[in-house]
Amino acid sequence: MTGAPQLLDGKRCGDTLKAEIAKGAAAVRLQRGRAPHLAAVLVGSDGASRTYVEAKVKACEAVGFRSTLIRLPETITEEELLSRVHGLNEDHELDGFIVQLPLPPHVDADRITQAIDPKKDVDGFHPVNVGNMVLGLPGFLPATPSGICELLKFYHVETAGKHCVVVGRSNIVGTPISILLSRNAYPGNCTVTLAHSRTKDLPSVTRKADILVVAIGKPEFVTAGMVKEGAVVVDVGIHRIPDASKKAGFRLVGDTAFAEVAPRSSAITPVPGGVGPMTITSLLLNTLKAAR
Repeated sequence: MTGAPQLLDGKRCGDTLKAEIAKGAAAVRLQRGRAPHLAAVLVGSDGASRTYVEAKVKACEAVGFRSTLIRLPETITEEELLSRVHGLNEDHELDGFIVQLPLPPHVDADRITQAIDPKKDVDGFHPVNVGNMVLGLPGFLPATPSGICELLKFYHVETAGKHCVVVGRSNIVGTPISILLSRNAYPGNCTVTLAHSRTKDLPSVTRKADILVVAIGKPEFVTAGMVKEGAVVVDVGIHRIPDASKKAGFRLVGDTAFAEVAPRSSAITPVPGGVGPMTITSLLLNTLKAAR
């Protein structure tokens, strides 16, 4: 590529959408006398989870939402956590809530997710909402894949007829974004290949991508030789790498080796500041939808 790629700036896109969300929140507050209300359940003291949850609480305050942070000990039993979830389901002052993942090993995350009322499942993980997504019916879309779509829309990235390769098949990102980008909508109408750890000769697959979504959870996994010239690259990963030259003692990297992949790309998400802010923005959009 000649010239620098376009940076798909999630903070800029998120700030624009948050201004609209704030207007929607004010309208809800005027109509019913209370602001949209989001609760976040944090089990244990995982550093990354705590950072994410605190960022979500801060984002709620910025757009005029009410937020509640529920901290629970890592030793909580599965039955005790289920009881808390049922209580939140019945709380009429609450529009939506999330249970931050991952959960401790002794707690069945699927059982907890399935216990959440689908009408309050603003993470979009409940089987009812997943089914609605697959069928194109109204419901809550999972936050990160929805955020990616909003980002592509904001920067007018052409998707129709493009070959999209998704690397990673998790239920949180890889599988749902493959569904969203294949649907008959914008962003969408892609021909989608879902690649994963068992894909043979992965570089030959990723090199065919006009749009490459990387959500494999391995730092700087995708290198320049795996990317087609002029591709749009969406990097979902974020990792802390020790770096003595940094004041914090670490640097943040994604699932792609940005410095070598960016020159081959027509557009790319930075890490941090790309997909991450859009995940939180999508959570706010879902909460506003629940409140309405």
